[in-house]
Amino acid sequence: MTKLSHLQKSQKPFYFSRKELAVILSTYSTKVSNGDWRDYALDNSSEAASFSIYRHAHETPVLVIEKRRLRTASMPLFLLHDRHKIISKSNSLEKVINYLNNMPKLVYSR
Repeated sequence: MTKLSHLQKSQKPFYFSRKELAVILSTYSTKVSNGDWRDYALDNSSEAASFSIYRHAHETPVLVIEKRRLRTASMPLFLLHDRHKIISKSNSLEKVINYLNNMPKLVYSR
């Protein structure tokens, strides 16, 4: 394998699988029906895929679920973070989603 083809192979975009996306969207739709969330965005790069969650479409994301490619492990790392810190991380998406589902509801003052 040439150096160029190896570089191109490692630069392929990283995505959520259909199963992972179905799990995320199931939780997302529940939160939307409760009025907690309103919009989302998907993004990917060669190192990570992210699902950003918005309270309002014109704001920055309230939470981000991220799937990171690890060079040393065959399993990806799933992260849940807000704008400032990592809230949960695991090699299992289900553990991150479970943590997300059990988080206290955010209350906004008007």
